[in-house]
Amino acid sequence: MKWLAAALLVCLVLLQYRLWLSSDGVSEVVRLHAAVDAQRSENNQLSERNRQLAAEVRDLKQGYSALEERARSDLGMIGANETFFQVLPPAPPPALTPGVARSAVP
Repeated sequence: MKWLAAALLVCLVLLQYRLWLSSDGVSEVVRLHAAVDAQRSENNQLSERNRQLAAEVRDLKQGYSALEERARSDLGMIGANETFFQVLPPAPPPALTPGVARSAVP
């Protein structure tokens, strides 16, 4: 009976060693779970991007408003009866040089 208990104890220790300390044990399972989570996250991002691209393609196929918006923003085009106005930022004032007196305006 002692030999059977000792043999079972040795088997238990070997199985526990293999479970916790070998390269195919718990550490591998944890690493694989992290890899699966990372892949799911990337898949969700790519699915969202694909959904947006599909909506854009659908808009371009169905109507001219999306096509017109694209032409305006990407190509800078204007419509036939429209007037183009370009607004420039104000020019900075000239820098004063030392030693030059400013003329007084009455």
